[in-house]
Amino acid sequence: MKVRAIDIGGAIGAVALLALAPVLGNSGYLTGVLTLCVIYAIWAASWDFMSGLTGRENFGHALFIGAGAYTAGFLATVYFANPWWSLPLSVVVAMAFAVIVGFPTLRLRGPYFALAMLSAAAIMQRLMLIFWEQTGGEEGLYGLEPLINSPLHYYWFVLAVMVVTAAVLMLLARSHWGLILRAIKGDEATCQAAGINVTFYKIASLMISAAFAGLGGALYAHYQLQVSPPLFSVITSITIIIMVYVGGMGSIWGPVLGAILLTLLTEMLRGFGEYRLWIYTLVLMLILFFLPGGLVAPLWRRLTGARS
Repeated sequence: MKVRAIDIGGAIGAVALLALAPVLGNSGYLTGVLTLCVIYAIWAASWDFMSGLTGRENFGHALFIGAGAYTAGFLATVYFANPWWSLPLSVVVAMAFAVIVGFPTLRLRGPYFALAMLSAAAIMQRLMLIFWEQTGGEEGLYGLEPLINSPLHYYWFVLAVMVVTAAVLMLLARSHWGLILRAIKGDEATCQAAGINVTFYKIASLMISAAFAGLGGALYAHYQLQVSPPLFSVITSITIIIMVYVGGMGSIWGPVLGAILLTLLTEMLRGFGEYRLWIYTLVLMLILFFLPGGLVAPLWRRLTGARS
């Protein structure tokens, strides 16, 4: 699939704006908010790669996020390892979870895969509380070291990781691999009849999705300097799914912008106090009701005259 010059220009412009925003705003608070924005963008893109392309919605994406974050936490508080080791190891651990959970669950059809993944994440959250002596229980693990001491430089680093993540996933989505995943979404039985190893592609896609989710989890852990059981919660997974739907499922870049916009919206509404949640929910309901295909990706296609 050919990439249009206007799409490349839009991506460069968006990244440049994100990179310059903390400098122009000259605000540590803005830097912190934008750091969260790009971390959520990594999680949203990783969810969209597997679930958005194959149609197998994963309600337990928090399992991989928490696995990556707790890997960073254990390395820092138990093994006192160099914090940079947490990035590759979080990827490996998250992929291992994908294999362990994916083999039995991806064979399920209908809503059962989503429910199975949701259950797996809930079980891990409960285990973090049961084995509180090792995991810190409800308080979690504290004392992680920052990867980069400067908040601004760390934001730029996470932004670079987000750009690489989105680029890699988009290249895969536009390749022969992505074509097969979309074919599986359209008619899995026909793909199997054509000799395509559907199970392999689904598990491999889940592993890729988990890898970037785990990486984002480690980045989040070193940003917050602590990890806790709510990372495995259903709220984490549902929040990411909403961001993907708002951005435009199956586009990779749409969920990235959707995550950034919704995270910024959450912060902008803090001034409304107790009405913040009501307003946020109303905005989401309006978007999902009137724009079921998403907001960001369809709007960009319409403005630039692209075909869906």
